[in-house]
Amino acid sequence: MPGTHTQKRRKLSHGSSQPDESSESRTLSPPPPAPSAQASESVAQEPENEPQVTFADLGLAEPLLESTAALGYKYPTPIQAKSIPEALKGRDIIGLAETGSGKTAAFALPIIQALLEKPSGLFAVVLAPTRELAGQIAQNMEALGSICALRCATIVGGLDMVPQAIALSKKPHVIVATPGRLLDHLEKTRGFNLRSLKYLVMDEADRLLDLDFGPSIDRILKFVPRERNTYLFSATMSSKVESLQRASLKDPVRISVNTSASKHQVVASLIQNYLFIPHSYKDVYTIHLINEHAGQTIIVFTRTVNECQRLGILLRTLGFSAIPLHGQLSQSARMGALNKFKAGSREILVATDVAARGLDIPNVDVVLNYDLPQDSKTYIHRVGRTARAGKSGLALSLVTQYDLEIWLRIEAALGKKLKEYPTEKDQVMVFQPRIEEAQRHARIEMKNIHESRDKRGAAARGKGARPPKRRRDNMDAEEG
Repeated sequence: MPGTHTQKRRKLSHGSSQPDESSESRTLSPPPPAPSAQASESVAQEPENEPQVTFADLGLAEPLLESTAALGYKYPTPIQAKSIPEALKGRDIIGLAETGSGKTAAFALPIIQALLEKPSGLFAVVLAPTRELAGQIAQNMEALGSICALRCATIVGGLDMVPQAIALSKKPHVIVATPGRLLDHLEKTRGFNLRSLKYLVMDEADRLLDLDFGPSIDRILKFVPRERNTYLFSATMSSKVESLQRASLKDPVRISVNTSASKHQVVASLIQNYLFIPHSYKDVYTIHLINEHAGQTIIVFTRTVNECQRLGILLRTLGFSAIPLHGQLSQSARMGALNKFKAGSREILVATDVAARGLDIPNVDVVLNYDLPQDSKTYIHRVGRTARAGKSGLALSLVTQYDLEIWLRIEAALGKKLKEYPTEKDQVMVFQPRIEEAQRHARIEMKNIHESRDKRGAAARGKGARPPKRRRDNMDAEEG
């Protein structure tokens, strides 16, 4: 697989009680190298006898051409090439494109160009479903807008509202926010409003319009001027997106760069396999797969916060470089985990679906679905964390006797049957005694974590504090 690190992660040996540092990691044979993201996606769309479209051909101003060149953007991706000209004409946009296709620049560049032509105060609001994605969008917009000193404020939950209120008082050009926290400021921060707003963007729009965020979005829309441009971008189309299209968009153009008839898309360079295993052996097969791909960067997705934490402890106990990421961590801990994984100091990220959408993490070699997601859209977003920017990647899913219905729905949405990943049961089960010992350690540590959390909650209530909101172990919706 591409993107493997020269520093190999320690592999478990079959017999010893300590990880074997001398053994070489086994990796899948890499496919032929792919061209870069910007070039490869554009080449796939352009006939051989026609010149390739450039950013200048899209009608962007000279400062933005300098900005894209400085960031290494050689050619626009298909979603950029199709949506930017329409946005520059003042059209509302519904953009559908697979993950890793450059959607952020597709809406950021027209907004920044409009701001260059008519500078003003608060100009655009970009809504994102997770704090991590909001931070990533803000970084990208600041980089693209550095040529014109773009001021961008990131407004997300989990952080103190006072510094955010101060940032809002400084009249940023763009606000990137999660819906709950933006609504908090609209209702509570004196002097803050959206009356001058010219652009409203919803990234991962299908997720924003589901049951977790729908009520907040409905209330935010009451604060937004009717005369505005609206951009909806997503990898998948839902009935909620279509409903908002009819209710809130003016003469929108729908742009889709999906390459097949199915509405659920993955890139062609992604290899997808499954393993049909007994539920009781999930940990054993997970360790076998991670050990088999030692030296590669791996994201392991779980369905619940509790399982994410437990699996992270299990992997660390066995000597793997793993770190958990879920919605019940503090914001600083979440960003710390993500940054360590991006920097390569941790090679395994164990995450809930808080990491499934939109995050651009370079060089993820393998996505492992320890738990299957509840719907096929989430599956598409999870596996989209690998095989980005024209590179190849591997997605593996553990399917137990309890997951057959879900897996059949995922295959139906993909429009094809996936192949089973080859394993030898004897080779897998050789690790079982060591894993059972690590499982006992993980159970003890998880018990201590829950007891400590309960004691802190009881102490807070004894001091007259309000009871904490009931946290849901199986969800990662942003609270504020």
